[in-house]
Amino acid sequence: MIVKSYLAWMAIFDGIPPLSPLLKEIPFIWIIFCLIEWFASKRKMAYYLAVNLLLTGIFFAAIMYYKYYGVIVDYRALQQVNQVTAVKNSVFSLLDPYYLLIFLDILVIGFLVIRGRKTPRVTELNKRRVRSSVVSTVFVLSLALCIFNIWPNRASMNEIKKAESMGILNYEAYTILSNKKEELVDMSKITQPAIDKLKGTTEPVAPKYQGVAKGKNLIILQLESFQNFLINLKIDGQEITPNMNKLVSQSLYFDHFYQMVGQGNTSDAEFVVNTSFYIPPNEAATQNYPDKQLPSLPRLMQENGYDTATFHTNVVNFWNRGELYKALGWNRYYDQEFYGKEDMVFFGPSDEVLYKKTMPELQKMQQSGKPFYAQIISMSSHHPFTIPHEKDKITLPERYQDTMVGDYLRAQNYADYCLGLFIEDLKAKGLYDNSVIVLYGDHQGLPKYSLDKDEKALMEEIYGRTYGNIDMINIPLVISVPGQQPAKFNQVGGEVDIMPTVANLLGISLQNHIHFGQDILNQDYNLLPQRYYLPSGSFLNDKALFMPGVWYDDGDQIPLSGNGVNQALTTENEYNRALDLLHLSDSYVKQLPNRVDK
Repeated sequence: MIVKSYLAWMAIFDGIPPLSPLLKEIPFIWIIFCLIEWFASKRKMAYYLAVNLLLTGIFFAAIMYYKYYGVIVDYRALQQVNQVTAVKNSVFSLLDPYYLLIFLDILVIGFLVIRGRKTPRVTELNKRRVRSSVVSTVFVLSLALCIFNIWPNRASMNEIKKAESMGILNYEAYTILSNKKEELVDMSKITQPAIDKLKGTTEPVAPKYQGVAKGKNLIILQLESFQNFLINLKIDGQEITPNMNKLVSQSLYFDHFYQMVGQGNTSDAEFVVNTSFYIPPNEAATQNYPDKQLPSLPRLMQENGYDTATFHTNVVNFWNRGELYKALGWNRYYDQEFYGKEDMVFFGPSDEVLYKKTMPELQKMQQSGKPFYAQIISMSSHHPFTIPHEKDKITLPERYQDTMVGDYLRAQNYADYCLGLFIEDLKAKGLYDNSVIVLYGDHQGLPKYSLDKDEKALMEEIYGRTYGNIDMINIPLVISVPGQQPAKFNQVGGEVDIMPTVANLLGISLQNHIHFGQDILNQDYNLLPQRYYLPSGSFLNDKALFMPGVWYDDGDQIPLSGNGVNQALTTENEYNRALDLLHLSDSYVKQLPNRVDK
């Protein structure tokens, strides 16, 4: 167990003090062992093996979860267990074979015990008793050490630092025992002026772009794992996303735009974009809010005479999307039952199939005489990005071969190829010039925690510097508006801002609709709270990303340029306001009425 503790710490924490795992993990383990010595009168070795397996499983889960999310797993992640088989390729891609050695002792000892369970030696081990005075002393000392590790570190905002200060096992126990409900803000106090004051925004007298696309269709394309560095990227002279680059040159483009997803990843992006609320603090939105009557963009569009539909080639019960779509109020959805299983890539038909079979449905909506809002979810560039090589449209240099970075670029190049076909089809069918088309990446594709030394070197080659947290969460936002000149915007935005920005373009009022985003065509300053992929208390303003340590004072402030650390770009007032905004959003959504399905 000592060896396993050190392995988990080396995989998760930086620069571990030599004695920390010993002093912070072993006392917790000893407490469990003492309980076995006290209460296991028979089959003691079986109990030891079971506890060994349980604690080893916790360490293993912590390592694997950190490799993708960059956070410490806790018991709430058990809700994701039913998703694991669907994304098993992603899980296996994160698995370094030597991690499995963490289970080796269980296999060996288990085999020896089973093989010799009737031998005198095993019988003796099962019956051997440690003196009660020794057990009691070890138990008391271990409990005191656990309390000493936990109690002073309860207030830390940064979950990684909290787990490092407490110990992984102590942290897991603490999250279970301290799961208290947060007091909700009264609904009468959650008003748009109160939200705008916390965000520091002021409504312009004459908003730019207001109503320039009134009555046009709205097509929102959510691009799987699409990060901003792909825009105009060339590898040895080859464009990785030529079709997206062309769209950027003809559209409104925001290059300081950021993901705002949590445990639910793609489904969380759907939730945030369509509600302008923040994700819940722990579980995915689809697990927290599926029974709510959510004020949403689909409902808002329907109130203004629009037909609405959402398109996704996966099965609708993945991430509980069927319930999310009811909560959001879509008129209808299309999933794998509609698309079939033609040309499967990962767990759904390819983007080629997605766009090809979606187009006739968009034409039907257009021919109905009503404008429409359609959200289309691409999926071919899903982690771990190992699309079949027969779909390759580029050949990458040798240094990118058989790396996650190379596979990512291949997958995004193929997704871009499919996107290009769809854009041309929209133009040929007369839909392009009659629609506002919004494109954005749903979330990061290359977690920095998942990359090995060579892959980090490739990312440094691409960026010209070390690949960091800001780069990881930076996604593009591109908005094609008929009749509008292309422009590049440098103001900061996030997925929560898409709904109010689109509403302004379409001339739709949000007067009676609580929203936590803002129209980034008319605001220079933004305050964006972050959750999950970054420590609690993290936020972005127009200058920097802030990540707390134990509290605000020992946090890091990283300029949006990604270069260096500067301690004068954010304020404690912004930190407190960001936390207040998250609390207001949680309070508002939790107190919404439950939906009544038709």
